[in-house]
Amino acid sequence: MSPGRGRNTSSAHAGPNRELPVRDPLLLASATRLAANIRAGHTTSASVVEAHLRYLDRVNPTLNAMVASRAEHAREEAVRADASAATDAPFHGVPCSIKECFALTGMPQSAGLLRRRDVRATTDATAVSRLRAAGAIPLGVSNTSELCMWMESDNLVYGRTNNPYDPRCTVGGSSGGEAALVGAGAVPFGLGSDIGGSIRMPAFFNGVFGHKPTGGLVPGTGQHPIADPAALRFLTTGPICRRAEDLWPLLQLLAGPDHHDVGCIPWQLGDPRTVDIAGLRVLHIPDSGSQPVSADLRAAQLKVATLLQEAGATVEEVRIPAMKHGFDIWSNMLQEANVTPFATLMGDGEPVEPLVELLRVFTGSPRHTVMACLLGATESITKAMPRRQRAFVELGRQLRAELEDRLGDDGVLLYPSFSRPAPRHRLPLLRQLMLRFDYAYTALLNVMELPVTQVPLGLNDRGLPLGVQVGARHGNDHLTVAVAQFLEDRLGGWVPPPLMETALAR
Repeated sequence: MSPGRGRNTSSAHAGPNRELPVRDPLLLASATRLAANIRAGHTTSASVVEAHLRYLDRVNPTLNAMVASRAEHAREEAVRADASAATDAPFHGVPCSIKECFALTGMPQSAGLLRRRDVRATTDATAVSRLRAAGAIPLGVSNTSELCMWMESDNLVYGRTNNPYDPRCTVGGSSGGEAALVGAGAVPFGLGSDIGGSIRMPAFFNGVFGHKPTGGLVPGTGQHPIADPAALRFLTTGPICRRAEDLWPLLQLLAGPDHHDVGCIPWQLGDPRTVDIAGLRVLHIPDSGSQPVSADLRAAQLKVATLLQEAGATVEEVRIPAMKHGFDIWSNMLQEANVTPFATLMGDGEPVEPLVELLRVFTGSPRHTVMACLLGATESITKAMPRRQRAFVELGRQLRAELEDRLGDDGVLLYPSFSRPAPRHRLPLLRQLMLRFDYAYTALLNVMELPVTQVPLGLNDRGLPLGVQVGARHGNDHLTVAVAQFLEDRLGGWVPPPLMETALAR
């Protein structure tokens, strides 16, 4: 299978929560269910892997999400899995995808940087190794933004990834390729990373579940670029999946120190099965106070609050003034913790001049995306205002303590996943130039180090996914996952996109 290039194609919208006549149940089941069926002999790993590869061949030319395939290796691994079906590995014989910034032996690891387009991984990242040891079979690697630092998965190595619900729209970033594959039904789950919303935002735009673990719960060893030591707990590794029941077993696999990631520390995880929804306190935060939220997202979040209240939870609508400074808190805390300049990452270890690189974009010989050049050019602004930086870092620390106190051991928060459903391609860049930092809704929670689950809530009247973030205090990942499972049961979770119906009708 050769990866497709990004194309600005359109597709017909399904109505909200429309049931699609998908003909292959293997493309709908959770990874947990698929593994159980393989172990029980109801199906084979070879059948499951082949079904996903066959479907991927049909949809990837539109999505441009899987940017390098290992189809033949995957088929061989499936045959070996079927020869050892007695194993109790939790994801025995189940296909998945891996974000291209993670090392996967033999596969490219450019992180969308032209200077790294010929780099091939010679080993597996820690998270990848743990998934494979649990029986998962990677089908290939997926697209990212350049150096994983923008909310459009677009770069000069692989091109742009398109949304399965409307290819004219963004998939988000930087785990946009992963979320597009999962949202399209091409894999049951994928592996993403998140330093400013890079799991949750793409999961939201593509209508699936994504979990940003507690800071320091899952090691990031083996991904490129990796955060500097002081920022390692802001950069998290976690799952993106089409069914909520996969969130917890995947998180359990991924969690725990690997003796390389110094930001990763042991946590005693709870258990979603022990969570009583009626015993939860819910902080319903409708918006940040600075970035307005669309009416459809506000209504969806209010519906969630109402459902939780009807189930017995205590719901309180709150406003937290410091959250309106979400972008400034995130950008200053992140920059204080990171020592390596972004311009040095752009040069793969050798500093470049971002403004010179930006000029090359406009003269037709680009080596970097516009957004990478802008990030490199503007990072010095924060460093030039140390008093302002210190003020926002301190405000962030105060906010973290306030959220910890408000949430306690039995609290969750509801917070918008973005200001609106998936925008059209290039619109995020235009809004950034207008100083509209919509991604502050996800980014702020990285430097708070909270566990957060993105939960799909059906489709709006344009056929685009709705969603909400569910957060909790440090170490209470089980609370956010329990709420995700509750909401999937009540609202249905992932809705297969029209692209799926079209592809399977061929």
